[in-house]
Amino acid sequence: MKFYRYSFVVALFFICVFLVKPLNSFAQMTDAQKTAQEAQWQAELTATEAEIAQWQNVLDTTKKGTASLQNDAAVLQAKINEAKAFIKQRQIQIQQLTSQISLKTQTISQLEDQINAGKESLAGILRSTNELDEYSLVEAMLSNKNLSQFFEDFDSYNSIKISLQNKFNEIRTLQGKTDSERSALDQKRTAEADTQASMETQKKKVEIDEAQKQQLITINKTQEKTYAQVIAEKQAKAAQIRAALFSLRDSAGIPFGDALKYATLASQKTGVRPALILAILTQESDLGKNQGSCLVNNLDTGDGAGKNTGTFFEQVMKAPRDTVPFENITNRLGKDWKMTPVSCPPGTIWSGSRGYGGAMGPSQFIPSTWELFKDRLGSSLGISGDSVNPWNPEHAILATAMYMADLGASGGGYTAEIKAACKYYGTGGSNCTYGKQVLAKVDNIQLTMIDPLEGF
Repeated sequence: MKFYRYSFVVALFFICVFLVKPLNSFAQMTDAQKTAQEAQWQAELTATEAEIAQWQNVLDTTKKGTASLQNDAAVLQAKINEAKAFIKQRQIQIQQLTSQISLKTQTISQLEDQINAGKESLAGILRSTNELDEYSLVEAMLSNKNLSQFFEDFDSYNSIKISLQNKFNEIRTLQGKTDSERSALDQKRTAEADTQASMETQKKKVEIDEAQKQQLITINKTQEKTYAQVIAEKQAKAAQIRAALFSLRDSAGIPFGDALKYATLASQKTGVRPALILAILTQESDLGKNQGSCLVNNLDTGDGAGKNTGTFFEQVMKAPRDTVPFENITNRLGKDWKMTPVSCPPGTIWSGSRGYGGAMGPSQFIPSTWELFKDRLGSSLGISGDSVNPWNPEHAILATAMYMADLGASGGGYTAEIKAACKYYGTGGSNCTYGKQVLAKVDNIQLTMIDPLEGF
């Protein structure tokens, strides 16, 4: 039983180490240093918030001034100063989040160390219990030990059993704390990514406003144009943006002004930003140019061919999951299913089998999914669900907004939007190429197409 006593001592040693191991302070800082840093950040945030409010007041006051080149330049300067204050605020928030992330990471590491130490302690206890479990009463009676020694060890055995149960409970508690810390860490990382993206957008706005301000100052100095001429040019540019053709997948393009109107209405109903809705549709249109479209020629098999090339494609659409609703949709809308374009199947092979195509219209819904949305769409549009049309731009834009909202995009923020975009494309995670391309388009649409229409 010497080994048993040794195991018991080792187990107790691990228990003691496991229970008394302290958590280290954050990032090698003392509590006093940490408190001082947090106080400094808070003071800076308070000052920055006051600065933002100040420039917002200046902006509101300036906008009420007499219309002139000088006044418009002053408005832009107030916007620039306000944006710079926002950038400063974001930078402070990023510093705070970075520190919090570091602390959470360290805490998780320490909790994992404690769990690992606890597992080693459990291993020692289990070795002890297994050893004693194999030591029968007959063996005890035939050994040189008297019964009193045996039962003394048996009492220790019962104590170990209790310690074993306690240890299990402690590890479960620590595991729960670790999971909670991981969840908090994920939230901090999300907040940091969202704050960083917001700051980058503000920087782009500052660059654009600064360029416009300098242009107005130059015009005012040289007097090469009147204020009325500058306004007329801006109105002409706004009209040009509205009239520009907005491409749609497998449908005729529409004026950007109409697309923005539909996206704005869809945003009001779903909470998804108009720029994000339009970016999804732009990305799908780009994919349509690159991948082409197909026609289904056999509803039983889903086989089809390239619309322009005639190239045969096996299983363009999954039968009968999508071929049956596809026939129903086209029949309801008075379309010939054989002449109605859908997406071609992707060329990539997944797990030994190629994916399906069959997605319809600008929003690229597969028929079975469209049928799930049609009644909601109809209710929102004030028409029958059987009348909603995946090739109708207004209906398709609302469908995109609804689906993106279902995927979490209505909450806003870079992380929520890129995750929703990746899911929209059918890709897991939050870093897919499709999602990155969509979010890159969002800023371009907002800054160069939507913002210039403000006030015109």
